[in-house]
Amino acid sequence: MEKMKIYSQAEILDRTLGPKGTPERDEYEAKVEDYMVGLAIRKARESKNLTQEQLGERIGVQRARICSIERGANLRLSTIRRIFSALGM
Repeated sequence: MEKMKIYSQAEILDRTLGPKGTPERDEYEAKVEDYMVGLAIRKARESKNLTQEQLGERIGVQRARICSIERGANLRLSTIRRIFSALGM
């Protein structure tokens, strides 16, 4: 029986998207980072027992915008700052 090679995540990314520094890899890693920021915002909001609508009211945006932020879509630093301020962070 032939042994199977086990690849690390970095090796798989290198093979599929190219090494770090290539446009495809950089775009992928930026999306992952945005997703992680959105997830952190969601966890912080939930720890304060706020709904998306309540957080939206605190920073002056609609619930749908909070939803997209928590998915990591179209994150802006100014919005992230307002959210953290509204959450007392």
